[in-house]
Amino acid sequence: MASLKEIRARILSVNSTKKITSAMKMVSAAKLHKSEENTLRFIPYKQKLTDMLTQYLSNIEPGTVTIPLAEKREVKRAAIVCISSNSGLCGVFNSSVNKLLNEAIEQYKANNVAISVYPIGKKVSDYARKLGFPSTIDCNFICDKPSYEQACTIVQPLVDQYLNNEIDELVILYNHHKNAAVQVPTHEVLLPLSTEVSTSPTLTATESLTQNLLYITEPDIPTVINHLVPNVVRMRFYAAILDSTTAEHGARTTAMQVASDNATKMIETITQQYNRARQEVITNELLDIVGGSEALRN
Repeated sequence: MASLKEIRARILSVNSTKKITSAMKMVSAAKLHKSEENTLRFIPYKQKLTDMLTQYLSNIEPGTVTIPLAEKREVKRAAIVCISSNSGLCGVFNSSVNKLLNEAIEQYKANNVAISVYPIGKKVSDYARKLGFPSTIDCNFICDKPSYEQACTIVQPLVDQYLNNEIDELVILYNHHKNAAVQVPTHEVLLPLSTEVSTSPTLTATESLTQNLLYITEPDIPTVINHLVPNVVRMRFYAAILDSTTAEHGARTTAMQVASDNATKMIETITQQYNRARQEVITNELLDIVGGSEALRN
């Protein structure tokens, strides 16, 4: 059995670890709150821009407008953008993205598709390097403090590659933030952009006419649509980064909470072990005293 000194040292060590995990949990919780606020402020803009594009598309006959970024063609070359974190201690957050990346690569290779990988985040960058896909550009800076301008500088070269037929598909792999305890691994096709318009069967003729009269376009609808589409692509890319960052803070908050709870349970277990060992030492000392006393009497 370990000595009392060793057990006390272990209790102090676990206490120190608990203080660190508790502090990290509070920091991550504050960052999660701020990231959620940024997301909530961004959602109305995202929703309105998407609604505008949907409205314009519903006002034209299918096939009358050519949208280069929505052109579907045979996939021979694909670009994969995968988003992770720059640091660990966030549970399975990074391993989920790594698993998605591995599955996507295997699927493309099975279909004889040429692949280029653009990792965002140090953890997935290291994993992609091990798979033989070294990062050609440094995008890790955007994980800590996402900004729309930085997101545009990253996605615009990929959009240009799609327009120049250098790639036929652009996908994003990231963790979607459902809540602080749940992060959903997500595989999203960014290009070609989906232009499907959902129609409601309960929409009356009057409501349909009202929707068609919401916008007056100048100079014409096709020009406005092709101006909106690149903005929608950039917006969706930034939304994915923002979503992943929020998920990271949620995952780290949960992981540090679990670590703190485990440290508390471990301290209780070690304290019980310490008390038993101390009791055993006291009992042995009492037995020695009683034995010595009996020896002196004899």
